[in-house]
Amino acid sequence: MAERNPWTVAEEPLSVDDFFTRLNPLICGVLRSPVHWLLSPGLMLLTFTGRKTGRRYAIPVGYQRDGERTLTVMISEAPKKQWWRNYREPGPVEVRLRGRDRRGTAQLVAPGSDELVRLAATTLGRVPGLGRAWGIRYDRRRGLTPEQTETLRRTIAAVRIELEEESDVTSE
Repeated sequence: MAERNPWTVAEEPLSVDDFFTRLNPLICGVLRSPVHWLLSPGLMLLTFTGRKTGRRYAIPVGYQRDGERTLTVMISEAPKKQWWRNYREPGPVEVRLRGRDRRGTAQLVAPGSDELVRLAATTLGRVPGLGRAWGIRYDRRRGLTPEQTETLRRTIAAVRIELEEESDVTSE
């Protein structure tokens, strides 16, 4: 019997998202460690309580800053994921951001909305290669095509996090 390749799913190559999901334990460890600075410029640890299970989860996510206290998390392959559904209504969240623990309130950006598309376009302007993870071939010179916009409306999600005042920060 042939040995199964751990980097494939149902004998198809892993998506970018599935690949990084397998690395989550390692990434979480780095983000909690003194060498967090290796990943902190683009990744943070998000901790939340599951809406159905009541269990606490910690997952690494990419983020973008919008001012001092607002963070945006873009979710690729959103229909396959559950965590962001906790924030259809505003709810508490904790993040480990650049080595510091912060609390905030997270809320889902309306799915399929113009705001979601605007956030996606801004993200792609900064990180054009993310288009591959989102299932589109993004060209920074052309911008988003109508077809790509519709794909993104169906396949990605975004969560905005408003952090509490800096004075509420605890650090290690």
